[in-house]
Amino acid sequence: MNKFFKTFLAALLAFVVGGVVLVLLSGMIIAGIGAAFTTSTPTVVGENSVLKINFTENIVDGPSGVPTPSIDPLNMSVSFSSALSMRKVEEALESAATDPKIKALYINYEGPGDVSGTAMMEELRAALVNFRASGKPIFAYNKSYTTALYWLSSVADKIYINPEGMIEWHGISSQIVFYKGLIDKLGVNMEILRHGTFKSAVEPYMDTKMSPANRLQTQTMVNTIWEAMLSDISASRGIEQELLQEYADNLTLALPQVAVEKGFFDAAIHEDEVMQIIAETIAGEGVEVEADAKPDMVSLGDYSAQVVPNYKRMPTNKVAVLYASGQIIDGTSSQGSLGDVTLVEQLSKVREDKNVKAVVLRVNSPGGSALASEIMWREIERLRAEKPVIVSMGDYAASGGYYISAPADVILANRTTLTGSIGVFGLMFNAGEALEKKVGVTFDGVSSADHADIGSLYRPMSSTERAYMMKQIERTYSTFIGHVADGRNMTIEEVDAIGQGRVWCGADAQEIGLVDGMGTLSDAIALAADRAGVADDYRVVEIAPEEDALMAMLSTFMAKVKGTPAPQTQLDQLFDEYNHVLQMLSTEGVQARMPYTIEIR
Repeated sequence: MNKFFKTFLAALLAFVVGGVVLVLLSGMIIAGIGAAFTTSTPTVVGENSVLKINFTENIVDGPSGVPTPSIDPLNMSVSFSSALSMRKVEEALESAATDPKIKALYINYEGPGDVSGTAMMEELRAALVNFRASGKPIFAYNKSYTTALYWLSSVADKIYINPEGMIEWHGISSQIVFYKGLIDKLGVNMEILRHGTFKSAVEPYMDTKMSPANRLQTQTMVNTIWEAMLSDISASRGIEQELLQEYADNLTLALPQVAVEKGFFDAAIHEDEVMQIIAETIAGEGVEVEADAKPDMVSLGDYSAQVVPNYKRMPTNKVAVLYASGQIIDGTSSQGSLGDVTLVEQLSKVREDKNVKAVVLRVNSPGGSALASEIMWREIERLRAEKPVIVSMGDYAASGGYYISAPADVILANRTTLTGSIGVFGLMFNAGEALEKKVGVTFDGVSSADHADIGSLYRPMSSTERAYMMKQIERTYSTFIGHVADGRNMTIEEVDAIGQGRVWCGADAQEIGLVDGMGTLSDAIALAADRAGVADDYRVVEIAPEEDALMAMLSTFMAKVKGTPAPQTQLDQLFDEYNHVLQMLSTEGVQARMPYTIEIR
């Protein structure tokens, strides 16, 4: 009886505590949602204002009004960072450059927002370079700097750091998690088929370390991205690239004062001192500024909301921008995925719209379903037959992402875009033997044909079945390189030589003919208008799938509950890895997917 009451009381306590936590969490979510959808009074931009990039918003690729939730369990709070598209950012910076009320720009990370990837960071930096060309000063101050944040901030005229802050200047790296040892211990057998020496998406399941081919392509990508960062920082700060490399190799910048001496920062001071400097700069020489002056700041998000196109008359001609973002799936798009049904509907709509004179397809996808990629490719081909199609590549346009890019008239990328990965694979596993040996579970059944249960989770594939699956792999690869050859005006042999599943950075992809040049989304839009002959008379329309904002936000919230989003925690990194594996294992059929994603922090 005592044991019963102990068990009962423990269960009751767990129920009560769980109920309290659930109520508190529900209240936090409801309060956060209410705050996220509350309409605030538009900010009035006063004279002598400073535009502030503080990353309270997530800077994303396409248009999205869905706030991104973030939970802090220690403070029992939920915050929601709104999303600001890169195109909105570029428009805001372009407007601010000529706005007489905006006197300067200030970069200061407050969070919880972030920039979605390396190529997006490169585009943001390019937009800041254009702003600086207006003659208006840029200031940057942060308590500490990640490598990516310093890369962005290095565009500033003056860069400051807190006297007790730090800068992460030790290079960039790429690490891959391998599961072969775990799979062997579990007794699970993987069924792996692929075409492409460099198609390394399946390597974590078949080996315990990187293959020579994968090591070569990964090292090349890391070197190219690092070179782009060093080149930009060297040009902005006047520090030789050899010295930048030496400081990273030797961990020279352990203290902010040393970083100041080496030219990374103009001073190690506190933010109130930076505010005084900005106020005095805005006031001009000879104008006395009171102590502890604070210039009027307007956030990038607030300012962007006020920027509208200044048309003398509404142009009839349109350049449509479509966003192909996320892993490629069969069916309709959802949060973080690109469905063939959804994109085909959008492509068909702009093809039939007589006022749409050209189309920009913004691709930001690591690939996915090969069949869905083929269906989207076909509709892009039909569109291209009637109107100019320009592809603008974001962070990723690889494998299936390149598959749908290939038919474009012109392809523009960033130096740090990851593209190519022209190869395919199939991945299955069987756990029949493991389940029998580990837990005593066995399977039996009947079939109407010898191979009716091909791909079964509970038995290995036969040699006949492997040959059958390999035919599909080879056919898909042949179709893939054929499309690339047609779209890029190459021979099959030329595409195969640079294909084989190899991932290329945008800068290298230009040299081998996979992309036509370097350029941002804005560059692609301008090129599309020029190709259509409407450069002096057009407006931009963005085509995005309709989504229920509340459901999309809740979906995002349930998909990833995390604490402070920047810097990313180790738990977040494990979740991302889990999600990547889940996507690969849950995709049916032949896949055209790049092996991994790269994040620079």
